Amino acid sequence: MSSSGSYPAEGAPDEYAAVFEAAWPNEGDRRTYLESKMRGARPSYGHLALAGLLKAGHSRIVWTTNFDHLVDDACAKIFDTTSALTTVGLHAPELAREAIGAQRWPIQVKIHGDFQFRRLKNTTDELRHQDARLRNALIESCRSSGVVVAGYSGRDGSVMEALTEALDAGGAFPGGLFWLHRGEASPLQAVEELLERARNAGVDGGLVVIENFDETLRDILRLIKDVDMTALETFGADRPIWTAAPSPSGKKTWPVIRLNALPIVQMPTICRRIVCTIGGQADVREAVNLAEADVLCVRTKAGVLAFGSDADLKDAFERYGIEMYDLHTIEPHRLRNETGERSLLREALVRALARDSGLAATPRRGFDILFPANPSDARWAPLKTMLGSLQGNVPDHPGLAWREGVSIRIDWADERPWVLIEPRLVFEGRDQANSRAATDFARERTVRRYNGVLNKLISFWADRLANDGRRLRALGVSSGVEAEFILSNVTAFSRRIGA
Repeated sequence: MSSSGSYPAEGAPDEYAAVFEAAWPNEGDRRTYLESKMRGARPSYGHLALAGLLKAGHSRIVWTTNFDHLVDDACAKIFDTTSALTTVGLHAPELAREAIGAQRWPIQVKIHGDFQFRRLKNTTDELRHQDARLRNALIESCRSSGVVVAGYSGRDGSVMEALTEALDAGGAFPGGLFWLHRGEASPLQAVEELLERARNAGVDGGLVVIENFDETLRDILRLIKDVDMTALETFGADRPIWTAAPSPSGKKTWPVIRLNALPIVQMPTICRRIVCTIGGQADVREAVNLAEADVLCVRTKAGVLAFGSDADLKDAFERYGIEMYDLHTIEPHRLRNETGERSLLREALVRALARDSGLAATPRRGFDILFPANPSDARWAPLKTMLGSLQGNVPDHPGLAWREGVSIRIDWADERPWVLIEPRLVFEGRDQANSRAATDFARERTVRRYNGVLNKLISFWADRLANDGRRLRALGVSSGVEAEFILSNVTAFSRRIGA
């Protein structure tokens, strides 16, 4: 993207907006994508602390460029009601001035809208033409109160222009302008210029370097006596802290068992949905084959769910009268069982793991087997050292060949999906007549693989498949919906239950 010259430079103020608009030019797709990313998010300690400040009257208005409901959810928990917070968005911008004038505190104003509302503002042109009424309400608010900026980089010009306009009018930020900044990098030039103008105008405040939002709000609460801490005190009970199990030492200790599950650090949360008159899964495969399209598809009640380029997908299914062509959110709870979404993700994951890795794949019922396409390749030397050989023929059975590989499937445990890996053999030329011979050979070859060997095998495949935590892309498409995964090479371990 950087070399194409079509996008802003990395780190430029309009980089996010330009790339986001290019990736999802359709407004409905943008809204669905954001919804998929925010689904299931819960307020952090900082959100609850902010709600506590709102309840105590130490803060009255939250101006946010975010699309999520985390402040709303935090206030509902702290106030024990959903009606305490007045939220204003692009659907009714006139309410901002009315609510502020009537002092209906606390108030939340979503400057960039809400993903549930049609007028979603997150593209370059839209950011440049921010709603005038919300902008004026922000300027007026800055003239009567101080502002603490947290979690905002200052990238879009409309908000920065509003803050500058309020400052230039004189008398703004009577309570100060404090800009919380994370990391060692300098803030954007627009932020430095705004703070410099504020200093020259005699406004208290400046750049405040912090570790993170949660710790900063915690430190602020320590200085304030009249904030209801009930919800914050129970926060730890609601979200237990997981600690790493230490390595066993000595003879009298408890065992830690290594499991064969790899954590999925990142996986697709959306896919393409096509509603048309096509029949079942067999018809979907035939349509894809006829179009010679490199796409991944599964037929469900919701329609055809797919990953791939828009051009290929439309070419494959346009003959079946496409009635709807949009995005589909992959609900986490739908991955608990072998649903269409889970089947599609497994196919995409196997494709991503095999792509440019020297691995070939063969499907099985409920799982897939990956194996070295060229066992003599130098990258498989460590595996060959462990096992002696990686391929061969089953004795006394001409035409029945075997290879070392690893099975892959997606499973659900501890309220999250995992990739289960299992070193095993894959056979070529297996049929009903030689099936028993293949089973016996596999048993004889693997029966002496005790803990030490299995541990090394799991480590090898975990490192190979995770690929140093890099993004694994199933198709490599630039236009459409790609399936990207990030895996950890640190496998799951048995839960610590005591010493």
